[in-house]
Order: sequence, then C-alpha cells, then structure tokens
Amino acid sequence: MALKAVCRDCLWTGDRKVERCPSCASRRVISHDELGDLTIAHLDCDAFYASVEKRDRPELRDKPVIVGGGKRGVVSTACYVARLHGVGSAMPMFKALKACPDAVVIKPDFRKYVAESERIFGAVGKLTPLVQTLSLDEAWIDLSGTERLNGGPPAFQLIRLQKWIEDETGLTVSIGLAPNRFLAKVASELDKPRGFSVIGVTEAKGLLAPRPVNILPGVGPVFGRTLRSDGFATVGDLAAADVKDLIRRYGETGLRLYDLSHARDARPVRPDHDRRGMSAETTFNDDLTTAEDLEAELWPLCEKLASKARRDGVASRVVVLKLRKADFRIVTRRITLAEPVQTARVLFSAGRDLLKPELGEPYRLIGIGLAEIAEAGAAPADLFATAETRALKTETAIDALREKFGAKAVVAGRALKKPG
Repeated sequence: MALKAVCRDCLWTGDRKVERCPSCASRRVISHDELGDLTIAHLDCDAFYASVEKRDRPELRDKPVIVGGGKRGVVSTACYVARLHGVGSAMPMFKALKACPDAVVIKPDFRKYVAESERIFGAVGKLTPLVQTLSLDEAWIDLSGTERLNGGPPAFQLIRLQKWIEDETGLTVSIGLAPNRFLAKVASELDKPRGFSVIGVTEAKGLLAPRPVNILPGVGPVFGRTLRSDGFATVGDLAAADVKDLIRRYGETGLRLYDLSHARDARPVRPDHDRRGMSAETTFNDDLTTAEDLEAELWPLCEKLASKARRDGVASRVVVLKLRKADFRIVTRRITLAEPVQTARVLFSAGRDLLKPELGEPYRLIGIGLAEIAEAGAAPADLFATAETRALKTETAIDALREKFGAKAVVAGRALKKPG
C-alpha cells in the first residue's frame, strides 16, 4: 500500500488522501501524496521547560508561565499563553514582566529537564540510531530503512511516537517530515504546538519562495541585513539569482544559499555530531593565578570556539567557564546571555565575568564552552545593533580574509597584547 494518510488519534492508515478519518471520524489526519516516501524528520518539544513545569503543577495550566532568571535575568522559555502577550525566549525579564505582569516566573530546574529529554529521545533512539540532537528539546531523525523493523513507514512511526510521548510523559512535541534536514526543520515550525507537518519535494520551492532569507540556516541578523541590502530579501530572490553571482559575492556560502533556496540540503543526519554543546580548553605548563595570565589563555580559546561556531552555523545563549584547580578539582560556572553568541569578543566578556569571582587560587586548566547550541539562523532578528551583532560583522569579515589569505593574515588586536 502506498501510504497517503495517517490518523493522529487512532493510527488508521490509508492509500488515499482524506480530510476526516474513516475509522474514528477525527480531523487530525495527515494526508500527503509523498507521505510514504519521506524519511527525514525534525522533532521539537513544545515550550519544553515551561511545559514540564505546567505538567508538574496542573494549577498553572491556563496561566502564563515564564521559566527564567530574576529581574536582571532573561527568559529561557515562555509558555504559549505568555507568548500571546509578546513574551519570547532571550527577552530580558523586566521587559517580559512588563508585557505580562501576571506571569508566573519559575527558576529553571535543569535536572528535571534533562531527565525528560532523555526519556523522550530514548524512545526516539529505539526507532533508529540516526538521531542528531541539537539541544535538550530538539533533534533531527533519519528513519531510512526502518519500515520493516518498526512496522510501518517513517510517517506512521513518527505519529505513533508523537502519540506515545504525549500519553506517557504528558508533554507535546511538534514534528516536521521532509526529504532533507533543512525542510524538516522548516516543517516542524509550521504548526506548533502539537503539530505534524509535511513538506514534499513537489511543493518545497513554492513554499520557501516568499519567506524571508533569515529562515535559511546560518543566516543570522547581521548576514540577513547584508543579503537584504544586496537585494535578496526572500528565499525566492536567492533562487532566482545567478549562482555564479552568489558565489562571487559570498564564496562557498553563496553556493550553499543557492542550494537551500532550491530546497536542496545534502547534510546527513549524523549521530557523531550529536551534541548539546561545544568547547575549547587548554592545560597550562605551570599553574596560573592572576587575572592577567588566565585571561591571556582564555582569549585564544574564545577565538577558536567562536570560529568553529560560525563555521558550523550554530550559536548559543549559554556560556560555560571551566577551571581545574591545582588539586585537580573542577569548577564550572555558566551564564545565560540575552541573545545567542558566536563571537570571540562576547564570549570573552562573558567568560571574564564568570572568572572574576574565582580568582585567588592557582589553576592548571581553563576552558570556555557553549551549551544548548542551536542553528544560528534560529536567532531572532534584532532591530538594534548589539555588542554581539557588531562583533559578528567584524569577525565574519576576518573569517573571509583568513580564508583567502591564510590563518595568520589577520590577527585580532587582543591577541597582540594581554587582554585588559
């Protein structure tokens, strides 16, 4: 049977497209001509932290809930009720509470969130080993070749999984199914929360064409403004461009933009890239104690990590500092920033702030990391310049010069002197 429809309530399957399930009369039916052929999915937990808190405290079900820091902190997650008031992730708490003064604010409990994440993705891992997670609540899944093993095409497996997650954990997820990673990510955002959306090969280009260029992975606020100033406001503008002109303007990135605008994405789902964070660290020949010496070691690590983040098209708001004392005990400190970071300058500033309270003891190692990383293109555009967007413009330009003339062609000013 060529699968064309699946009921999300009773799991009825059919070989024809329908609007209502012929078995249980539900309208929650997924119908698509390519439903039985697609194998790549993106799974995203809906307002994850806030949803866990609401599940554990039923009295909060209909109330706006914000998971985040104090008055000087930022929003980690806002439930969908709070989002109706204009509250969003990374928003400063004072702005969030001004927009939604009746919100219930809850301090994050990451142990609880990690446990639920492991529960959900443990179930995903039983379907296929090809799972690439980006954070506690988000992953790509490749279900190629699993139909016989799991008793149905990927679409059926995913709908059954979505139902199991909701029944067993009390949490909801949104899933996008498509021919590649990029389209699967786009699909998962189409019908949140509790959504299941499909983008097939036939309609992909038409669906992408009117959308802003920021929907493309790796196109953050700064690069997005560059593209718009160059006349490429929508994905369709890029698709209509001459590929040679895009390569001339943006190098290899231009070719990638052209492929993405034509709904092509050759990136495989890679479990070996299954990461929730990335880091760089160094061990000293002799223990270091002073701020000057430790910061001098920290700066090149920030450059290394930021360069990798930009190259991989990822960013994070969570910066982690790692120190190992002379007696080998490890100290870790973390901070959540107001916006995703992928620049050495902002990484260094955050790392230095985390380091200050720990000064006074000898250390044998220092490291800097990003936790809960996500695709940089997912960062919301900002109407105003920030320290991160200004630094990103500069460091992206340096990346291009180093790629053309060699790694030592451009040396950042801070690398020429001890950080101050």
